[in-house]
Amino acid sequence: MKDLKFEQKTSLSRGEAADRLDALAAALRDGGEAELELGSGTTLSLRIPDDLRTEVEVEVGDGEVELEIEFKWPTGRTRRTAPSQSAAGADKPMRKKSAPARPGRSGTGARTGKSG
Repeated sequence: MKDLKFEQKTSLSRGEAADRLDALAAALRDGGEAELELGSGTTLSLRIPDDLRTEVEVEVGDGEVELEIEFKWPTGRTRRTAPSQSAAGADKPMRKKSAPARPGRSGTGARTGKSG
């Protein structure tokens, strides 16, 4: 069971969606304690560390395009014992992982890790 789950579904204009992504980008850039305005008077406060894991997934099917961008990090503070993957693997070529589309859908996906 999860400690907390927040999910919000809403319709936005392209400009409003861009504004939300800009606010998220600023919070990621600044790190530390970040507050994200989610509309309707809802604010989400998060501690954002220096290192994150990410997943980008694109699915095309059933007359829609679905784009998911996820960021994942531990809730507690962890001691750093090894350099981050980005620094450690900077001289190695990047590999793309692909996964089959979910059953009942046709699509293309790139996966690096997922949270729910």
